[in-house]
Amino acid sequence: MKLRAAKGKLKVEHRIISGVREVLERLVDQRPEIRLVIPGVIRKVRDARGPVKIRVTVPTTNGWKAIAFSAGERQELFVSTTLTKEELEAAIEEALSRRK
Repeated sequence: MKLRAAKGKLKVEHRIISGVREVLERLVDQRPEIRLVIPGVIRKVRDARGPVKIRVTVPTTNGWKAIAFSAGERQELFVSTTLTKEELEAAIEEALSRRK
């Protein structure tokens, strides 16, 4: 399947859960240190209600894995970046607070 890119930094093979795409687009726009964001597996969960939440979880070889929660679903996000966990969390909070 051909990958589609949003501004060259957001790779999408399938879909992104409700409300998360806009946050990710703001995130890659505001931080040039973020090289790439690849959304992954989506799973249903009971406790993912309310506004979009993104939690940075574990380091990967080239960045961080994060989990986005929204609309009764959770989605893995793989973020290729040189940012530390604290810097990435702060950037995510800023992107979440700048909702359009």
